[in-house]
Amino acid sequence: MRTTVQDVARAAGVSVSTVSRALTGGSVSPTTREAVVAVAHRLGYQPNRAARGLITGRTGNLGLIVPDLRNPFFADVAKGVTARARAVDCGVFISDTDEDPVAELEAIATLRHNTDGILLCSPRAKDAELLAAADPQNTVLLHRRVPGLSSVVADIVDGTRQAIEHLRALGHRRIAYVSGPEDSWAARQRLTGLESLAGDGLEILSTGSVAPTFDGGVLAGDLVLAGPATAVLAYNDLVAMGLLHRLAARGAVVPERMSVVGYDDISLAGMSHPPLTSVAVPKDRAGAIALDLLLGRAGSMTAAQGAEVILPTTLVVRASSGVPR
Repeated sequence: MRTTVQDVARAAGVSVSTVSRALTGGSVSPTTREAVVAVAHRLGYQPNRAARGLITGRTGNLGLIVPDLRNPFFADVAKGVTARARAVDCGVFISDTDEDPVAELEAIATLRHNTDGILLCSPRAKDAELLAAADPQNTVLLHRRVPGLSSVVADIVDGTRQAIEHLRALGHRRIAYVSGPEDSWAARQRLTGLESLAGDGLEILSTGSVAPTFDGGVLAGDLVLAGPATAVLAYNDLVAMGLLHRLAARGAVVPERMSVVGYDDISLAGMSHPPLTSVAVPKDRAGAIALDLLLGRAGSMTAAQGAEVILPTTLVVRASSGVPR
């Protein structure tokens, strides 16, 4: 039988209202709070989230908005968020907007009224639209930076540098870049990293933008082979895997004919043929940190609105990159 608040009150020798105040941060003495918490823990008492919400005025639920759950990158972020949410007894509503900025803004409007806060992962809407739709006090961005909103981002510029320097060290001097959506913050960060490295005997060849999907990479494969590049950096791992598929269909052996480097290091990267060299972006960790930031559990980082946490990226070298033929 489930332990009730009445059971805790009876065992602790206090009233039900005292138990409620002790477990929700209300006004009770430290000694009483410790005694009530100890009894609740011993009896295995789990507060009812809905009932707790009536007392605290909070739902105990958070919202997570992602562009596409079919992309393993966003699934990994969601795993990090939900795992951390379980540890702190929060519910999470997940909304998949299918890369649609309008659906994204609608999801923000809906979740603002039904949750205590929102995590926005790689939002596609413009800065001004996000600032108009989101409450800065109860919103944290993941893998996107907007002035005025708190965020958790990866050091994409440095990750791009690591990828290009790796290819340069292997002897590549002409490197193609397959970009993702032009209005993507992550795409702009990659370009910033590439622009800082061009020159000094290194040529970065842009093949244009494609959808950030496997099919987008397949479409880019012929463009890459038509140029003089001996290596290619893809916008993300899904694009890189599409490239690997098309290169194999064309008889272009990887890495002898063309080295391929992806971005994000999703779980499938090590399962491709050949295994994909990729820039590892902290996904589940970023999700957990963003949730803590939203709940005010990250210490001094929450002291100011618009706080930013930058996480390092790391190149994972596998068999898809090698010395040019």
